[in-house]
Formats: sequence, C-alpha cells, structure tokens
Amino acid sequence: MAKGPGRNFSLSEKQLGYLMVLPSLLLILAVVIWPITQSFWNSLFDYRLNDPTRSQKMLTDNIDLERYANNYYYLSNSLESLEESVKETDVNQVLSDINTQIESYHKKLLGEPGMEDKYKKVNDIIASFRPVTDSKLKYSKLDSKLAADYSTVLEKADKKLDKLQFGPEEEAIAADLKEQLKDTRGAILKSNFIGFKNYMNYFQDQRMWQSIANTTIFTVISVFFELVIGLMIALLLNRVFFGRGIVRAAVLIPWAIPTAVSAMMWKYLYDGQSGIIAHFFEKLHLVENAGDLLTTPTGAMFSIIFTDVWKTTPYMALLLLAGLQTIPSSLYEAAQVDGANRYHQFFKITLPLLKSSFLVALLFRTLDAFRVFDLIYVLTGGGPANSTESITVYAYKTLFSQQNFGAGSVLSVIVFLAVALISMIYIRFIGSDLFEGKIKS
Repeated sequence: MAKGPGRNFSLSEKQLGYLMVLPSLLLILAVVIWPITQSFWNSLFDYRLNDPTRSQKMLTDNIDLERYANNYYYLSNSLESLEESVKETDVNQVLSDINTQIESYHKKLLGEPGMEDKYKKVNDIIASFRPVTDSKLKYSKLDSKLAADYSTVLEKADKKLDKLQFGPEEEAIAADLKEQLKDTRGAILKSNFIGFKNYMNYFQDQRMWQSIANTTIFTVISVFFELVIGLMIALLLNRVFFGRGIVRAAVLIPWAIPTAVSAMMWKYLYDGQSGIIAHFFEKLHLVENAGDLLTTPTGAMFSIIFTDVWKTTPYMALLLLAGLQTIPSSLYEAAQVDGANRYHQFFKITLPLLKSSFLVALLFRTLDAFRVFDLIYVLTGGGPANSTESITVYAYKTLFSQQNFGAGSVLSVIVFLAVALISMIYIRFIGSDLFEGKIKS
C-alpha cells in the first residue's frame, strides 16, 4: 500500500502475487490469445489471396487505384479508337454514350475526398513502371452507392458491346475493350465482411465433420494403445537389470526421429510392392492384401495409427517412468511384508500414485494427437478420398493450397476450441479428483 511523502512504497501480498504472474500473462497474451484473435477476425471475412477482389479485409467498399488507373488509361484509349474506326452512326452513338457515362463516373470518383491526389500519385508510380507497395495509397474507401452505380454502368456497357456489330478491324479493338471493362469493374472492390457466414457454411460441411471424426478416431485409439504399451515399457524400465541405460536410450530412438522423416520411412515400409511391413502384415493375415494399407480407408487409418503408436509410445513411457521413479520403494516392501502380491501392489500402490503422471501424459498426448498434421500429410495426404484427413490437414489445404484465409481461419478457430474443450474436460473430470485425493492423503 502507498504511504505519505518520504515514506516507503509497499505492495500487499495479493498485489505482489499479481505482479509476479504478470510476465506469464503477457506471454500468454502474445503467444496464444493474439494469434487466435487474429484468426477469429480473419474468419469474419471472405478473405482469399488468390482473388484480387478479396485479397484485403474490407469492412466497406474500396477501389484498387493501381488496377483502376492502369485499366482506365487503356479503356479510354480503346473507346476513342473504336469511335474513330466505326462509321455507322447508330453504333458510333452507342459508343459515345458509353464513353460519356464512364467519363462522368470517373469524374465522380475523383471527386471523392482525397481521391484525385491519390490517383495522380498512383499514375506517376505506374508511369515509372513501379508497383504500388503502399496499401494505404493502393486501396481507398469508396462510397457504396457510387461503387454500385459505377459497377452497373461498366456492366451495362459490356452488354451493349455484345449487341453491336463490328467489322473485322474493329472486332479486335472491341474484344480488348470488353476485357478492359471487366478489369476496370474488378478494381471496384465490394466489402468482403460476411460475419459468421463462414461458420454457418462449415457447420453444414460434411467434409469438416468427417475430418473431425477422423481426428477423434485417430486420437482415441492411438492414445489408448500408447498409454497401455507405454505403461508396460515404463514398468519394465523401472526394474533394475544389466544394460538398463542402453535399453532406455534405445527405446527413445523412435520418438527422437522427426515425424516427417519417420512418416516417409513408414510410407516405404507400407508400400504394397516393396514394403516389408506390408508383406509381413499380409502373412499374418492382418490385411487381405499388402497394397491395402495405403489404398483403402481402413488400411490407411490403421497405418497412421500404427505409425503414431510406434513413434510416440516412448514419449508416454518416459512420462510414466518419471512418475514411477517418485514412488518410494519402501511402500512396496511394506506391502510385501503385509502379504500383498504383485497384483495388489500394482492396483493399490502403483496406479493410485501414478494419477498425476497419467494426467500429464494423457493431457499432453491427447492435445498433440488431436493436432496431428505432419504424420498424416506425409504418409497419406489425407487420402484415400479424405478418409484419413484430419481437421488440421483440412485447415492447411484450405489456408495454403486454396489460399482461402477466411475459411481456413474458421478451421483454425475450431481446432483451438476443440483443444480448449479437451483441456477443460481433463482438468475438470480428472484433475479435480486428483488434487482432492492428494489433499486427503
């Protein structure tokens, strides 16, 4: 608390506690909250980098001055050239009307506040054969009514040209003019703010629900086998035997290999023609044909689960082994004196005291498995027919392959919400019981 002038300034215990966690809160805000906020903001727009009319997030109508200035120069020249070439009075009158209307709206456009100065600067940059790199200069807000009316005039001019008959010489000029009309109309950008429409579309998207189902199946099955096998390995490594250090190091080798490398390695092993594992599974009648592992939905899902269990089980074993190391050996000695056999020791001592390690291992592995990307992307690419496509692979394809940042951001937000929900479920239904048990003990 603050004291009078000349006295020391002190903080209460509560204020000091908040001050100590402030750096962590700022780090969480910068690393977690801010990217998610940006993804959520992007998801509210029809934001696509492969479409010039939607390559910016626009709450209002805008005009791409670089594209407009470049096209308007050629548009006005083509109109004048076509007027001079055409001899028919009726056709010439239509062209004159089109030119007058376009010039009129061009003047209205330049009459917008600050637009004429920006237009001149853009023209100068284009004349020097340089791109307009300043987005504030390149894009300028436009009155919605003017944008709609100008677009309508350009569209009607295009339709009028379709109805006119031109000679062989004028036809080429008219074709160029039509392209210039379309490009000029494309420079007038409508607002691409669509609110929650992207979310509504995805809630009705069968592929999205299928990718979530694939992710859930992969997560549940792989984490279950990793937990069981990891516990068995941890119990084995916890014993004292000759060469235990070498065995521990050898067990960690699959986990130490980068996921992309191990996925590529297993892709060769699963190959129907030359893959050793594929033919081994065929001999054991685990699959009907060696080629089924990567070419059928069931075989592909089995393949990625088997590979993930092989790679990540050592990580689970390491976490559980750390928990086993904390259990005092005196407890087992006392239980043995009391007549408890191995079965009772495991269920009465080992499992209860491993609850904290189980929580950490399950939480980390479940979150990691739900966010799986590189394993599936390298091994199957999400195929065949999207049967192994996870939600993260779907998000990657939408974001980077299709460059649809608006829709892809929706999938990123969905992944974040799913991960947050999994974390809350673990902490609520497992963590609370764990901590209560510790307090009682």
